[in-house]
Amino acid sequence: MTEDNRNLTIFMVCAAVLFIGYQYFVLAPAAKRHQAEAAAHPAAAQAGQPLAPGARPLPPGVIVPPAVSRAEAIAASPRVPVATPNLKGSISLKGARIDDLYLSQYRETVEKTSPPVELLRPEGAPHAYFAEFGWTGANVAGLPNAATVWTLTQGSTLAPGRPVILTYVNGQGLTFTRQIAVDDRFMFTVTDTVANLGAAPVTLAPYGSVQRQGLPVADAGSQIVHAGAIGALGADKATLKLVKFKDWAKKGGGGEISSKGGWVGITDKYWLAALIPGQGEAVTGQFRDTKTADIDVFDANFVGAARTVAPGTQITETSHFFAGAKTVPVLQDYQVKLGIPRFDDAVDWGMFWFFTRPIFMFLQFIFDHVGSFGVAILLLTVAVRLVFFPLANKSYESMTKMRKVQPQMEELRKKFKDDPAKQQQEIMALYSREKVNPLAGCLPLLLQIPVFFSLYKVLSVTIEMRHAPFLGWINDLSARDPTTVWNLFGLLPYNPATVPLAGGLLDTSLHIGALPLLYGVTMWLTTSMNPPAPDPMQQKIFQLMPIIFTFIMAPFAVGLLIYWTWSNVLTSIQQYVIMRRFKVDNPIDRIIGKLTGKPTPAG
Repeated sequence: MTEDNRNLTIFMVCAAVLFIGYQYFVLAPAAKRHQAEAAAHPAAAQAGQPLAPGARPLPPGVIVPPAVSRAEAIAASPRVPVATPNLKGSISLKGARIDDLYLSQYRETVEKTSPPVELLRPEGAPHAYFAEFGWTGANVAGLPNAATVWTLTQGSTLAPGRPVILTYVNGQGLTFTRQIAVDDRFMFTVTDTVANLGAAPVTLAPYGSVQRQGLPVADAGSQIVHAGAIGALGADKATLKLVKFKDWAKKGGGGEISSKGGWVGITDKYWLAALIPGQGEAVTGQFRDTKTADIDVFDANFVGAARTVAPGTQITETSHFFAGAKTVPVLQDYQVKLGIPRFDDAVDWGMFWFFTRPIFMFLQFIFDHVGSFGVAILLLTVAVRLVFFPLANKSYESMTKMRKVQPQMEELRKKFKDDPAKQQQEIMALYSREKVNPLAGCLPLLLQIPVFFSLYKVLSVTIEMRHAPFLGWINDLSARDPTTVWNLFGLLPYNPATVPLAGGLLDTSLHIGALPLLYGVTMWLTTSMNPPAPDPMQQKIFQLMPIIFTFIMAPFAVGLLIYWTWSNVLTSIQQYVIMRRFKVDNPIDRIIGKLTGKPTPAG
């Protein structure tokens, strides 16, 4: 074994050991620890009474009652059912909260028996998440709060076109009426009226609050997808206010923001709960974190301007509450109809939104015509290849010429092996004579990087890709390939993740599905068509790159692997045609020659 080979072997072994060790001893334990924390915290997830906007935080040492099951929390209050094509659940008459919602058109997993996605859950249950509306006022007695039980005076089930009306008489001259309506998608309309039947005027301000108790469990977001506080507030509502959950808990959500209209809310990767005041209304918005017991109570709220209700008069306030999936066309429709600023930016398009948005819109356009996002990705890849075709063609021609002059380059290296300067001079002269650009091959790849990143972002943040099926075993374009080589892609009846000691490793860093393997083969093919590197060490490294990238790409979304694999196939076809035209030896002809026993055209 030569010194170069020995050093390369040592390097690769060390790199593999570090890669596997990091996955096994750092990432896998971290994931288990996160799951254990999520399981351990339910008993502490009850945070007591929520704070109305402007109220002072609860004092230290508050005794928190133990959490109960979701079903017990639901049963603790009389309720009004909610039934729409997209939502099911109920509204609590205690506190008149919207606190029990499931998204009936979305499931937790791709399994047909999987339950629908839960969005909101009542206080008392672990990880409570709910919205409430009300009135706040200094020195005004008898205002309804979280303990107030409202009376259902109209309607029996909240459904599109069938609003319900709740009332509460405080016995001190004020009558509160709340009408709640819902459309056939995800928008609630809350109309609050206060009638002053007393002898003295009162001054009140309307508020809305969406509260989440405790840090969300896994999958609420990721490193590249925003999850936490979100809103468009302030004089310049063109800038979104974004605070990730961990920063929200560590640093707080910031101070009060004066605004005319706008919106505030809490977002996950795919789901959003947002409060939308009247867009002509002067409001003050805020993201708060109240630490109660050993959890954080996250609260996004707005308070409207104070107004005086004279005796014998009444005031009315109308606001909206969005609770649902961040489907781009739906968000855009609400944005236009209700005048909500930047509402479709609840989808985290990222800092390269000028690439991400057009990629998504193009995919959506193709999907509307073909009915499959998998096919849309294939057609997007073809479109990208067509855009870059002239530039790529010149690049591949230069690479083919470079491969053709490879024997002459080897002769020059041997001839001037003792004179590196002269060797380089002669090689550059050869490049000039043959019109070869050694850097041209990198350009098409570099130009595709923005497309690659944008598609990765689109697959990560848009709910349209979630659980979107394609062919065969591919049932979720936004998830990794579910198959694995360790059980022969499902032919062997066991789960590699359950293997003692090595199961975690087989399910993380060593999880290789069918599509990643196909990607690795296509990458090997495109790499084999490139001119060999001049240095033997570099040649060996480039030969290992398809293997390395197979492991790197294996955890990525299937949709991204479809794009890159199909792009490699198109690249190989384009390179093959050019290499045949220049009569240059290529791996495809060599494979065909071995299978048929016939010499290659270049040979």
